[in-house]
Amino acid sequence: MKMISIVVPCYNEEEALPYFYDEITKVVKTMKKINFEFLFINDGSKDKTLEVLRTLAQKDKRVRYVSFSRNFGKEAGMYAGLKEAHGDYVAIMDADLQDPPSLLPEMYHAVTEEGYDSAATRRVTRAGEPPIRSFFARCFYKLINRISKADIVDGARDFRLMSRQMVDAILSMTEYNRFSKGIFGWVGFETKWIEFENVERVAGETKWSFWKLFLYSLDGIVAFSTVPLSIAFVMGILFCFIAIAFIVVRTIMFGDPTSGWPSLVCIIFLVSGVQLCCLGIMGQYLSKTYLETKKRPIYIVKETELDHKE
Repeated sequence: MKMISIVVPCYNEEEALPYFYDEITKVVKTMKKINFEFLFINDGSKDKTLEVLRTLAQKDKRVRYVSFSRNFGKEAGMYAGLKEAHGDYVAIMDADLQDPPSLLPEMYHAVTEEGYDSAATRRVTRAGEPPIRSFFARCFYKLINRISKADIVDGARDFRLMSRQMVDAILSMTEYNRFSKGIFGWVGFETKWIEFENVERVAGETKWSFWKLFLYSLDGIVAFSTVPLSIAFVMGILFCFIAIAFIVVRTIMFGDPTSGWPSLVCIIFLVSGVQLCCLGIMGQYLSKTYLETKKRPIYIVKETELDHKE
């Protein structure tokens, strides 16, 4: 019998986990002749998430968990889940039920019967999400698809079911600075996209603030495109020509290239700002390179369900 591993990264999901477990077990019962394992990744939670996972593991032999020594981030949690999964197929889901488990049978059918290597999901609506956040999200997807070769669909979720071959391809990319949405598209393979309407969290609060999402988007751009470096170079050349043209035109028209202290100060501030922006862009790439060369582990395991087996 084939096995599906369901990987669930968790960070402070004490309230949502019981709802998730009840819902996923209902769906699993409808999928006959398939074995399942539920692999929860506790990403250094500060609440009672680990205690809930221990209880579930004692009650259900299909439940496994890996608990990190601290919070390493969702990307590390997904990588750990893919690495520790035993299944012939691996699904990644969120614990807050914003990824509807009811889509799992359709996704499995797409991978096993329709010839796809993965079945991924995307939101077609953003109901309940702040308008400003939705606007910047759409802008990000448009931008990253224009400046990189990564195929990232607007509204794409991390919720997807993948074949073992695709999972192994993703695991072969051991980079420290991970952006899974880009990695999923970069490795290729045939993907079927399944659309659904946005679902609110079943319990708890989101861990993704606007600032965290902004930094995460920067990680994605730096990880899959060098266009910002080219933009910095072009801006430098452009402002050199502007400066020369300004002096020449002012001299020809007014005969005095040095007067106008306020305008000169404004130009200095503008050019200085552009220089700092370009330095910041280069700094982002340099810092990512620095972190990669350290070869630090992506995550550190403190405890698994095997530590509490009788």
